[in-house]
Amino acid sequence: MTGTPNKALEGIRVLDMTHVQSGPSATQLLAWLGADVVKLEAPTGDITRKQLRDLPDVDSLYFTMLNCNKRSITLNTKTERGKELLTELIRRSDVMVENFGPGAVDRMGFTWDRIQEINPRIVYASIKGFGEGPYTNFKAYEVVAQAMGGSMSTTGFEDGPPLATGAQIGDSGTGVHAVAGILAALFQRETTGRGQRVNVAMQHAVLNLCRVKLRDQQRLTHGPLAEYPNEDFGTEVPRSGNASGGGQPGWAVKCAPGGPNDYVYVIVQPVGWKPISELIGRPELAEDPEWATPEARLPKLNKMFQLIEEWSSTLPKWEVLEKLNTHNIPCGPILSTKEIIEDSSLVDNEMVVTVPHPERGEFVTVGSPLKLSDSPVEVTSSPLLGQHNEEVFIGELGLGDEELRLLKSNGVI
Repeated sequence: MTGTPNKALEGIRVLDMTHVQSGPSATQLLAWLGADVVKLEAPTGDITRKQLRDLPDVDSLYFTMLNCNKRSITLNTKTERGKELLTELIRRSDVMVENFGPGAVDRMGFTWDRIQEINPRIVYASIKGFGEGPYTNFKAYEVVAQAMGGSMSTTGFEDGPPLATGAQIGDSGTGVHAVAGILAALFQRETTGRGQRVNVAMQHAVLNLCRVKLRDQQRLTHGPLAEYPNEDFGTEVPRSGNASGGGQPGWAVKCAPGGPNDYVYVIVQPVGWKPISELIGRPELAEDPEWATPEARLPKLNKMFQLIEEWSSTLPKWEVLEKLNTHNIPCGPILSTKEIIEDSSLVDNEMVVTVPHPERGEFVTVGSPLKLSDSPVEVTSSPLLGQHNEEVFIGELGLGDEELRLLKSNGVI
């Protein structure tokens, strides 16, 4: 096609043997970067096609929002003919991605050694719950990974239980890490001529995202953490509510009319204290030695944010935002899911996109956060189950029409 820019991963074939979220989030990013992603599903389909349905008998949003820009084929890899076809697919692919339970692909007869024999150039990526050791065979779910990666123990308020975060750091967070590993392996293949094994564990990805809490664990050995609002410190990093965790204190302050998301997150930099004290009608605090310096304010962060909140709670959050931004004070409104899905700037940036679907009509999804100047992304619909069987098995693997009919009646596809 003339005039169409090539995509970054054009010509890269991905055999996508993933399901649910962590794997599909990774292969969807690869598809958006231009790879030809062929999703291999059991004849019954990815379980998420039927989970959390909002409409009867059509693929759920859970499935459609994680499987855009892919092709779908069905194959029963437990059958002999299924194994032969899988071997052929591996031979023709650059990347293979799976997130089955530990050892599942080995039990199909496709160990890493066998896969390398079939195709020494293939990059074989696996997403698992845990690394080697006592946790290897634990079943991993999103919040299990958050629990075991350091996120839950450090999320929430001091006097409350550990909390899960709404961000899917265990699943989609691991998917992004997997993409980085796959791209690095493809790049190294340019030099070595051979593929390699890429392993990413969900617990490890969450831990990588929680590194500042491990920083603070080590700082704790030298005394309390001054920038935390907590009064008591034991031997582990406490939950610290909405404290920023960084060098500058921050907090979510209430705004009018007091709904569940009527809050603005405010960060108080040294240079911001004077304008804040004026905005809140307490200009004398800019000079008061009890308040004037960051060192003076640190022991009374709760009181400081309380003073700011007495002002902010009288105004709507967008007005609070405007007033703070006028003085270059770092802040952001707490945006609800409804506000995000209706945010015109996110639509303009193609982060909230509407995609036509052959059975649903259309659905809204999250667009690609990776913006490449020479590799634009057009989000296209997730595939129907087995939609590309003919295209792949006949058109690319060279099977005959008659065999395809037989495979279907024998339950191989």
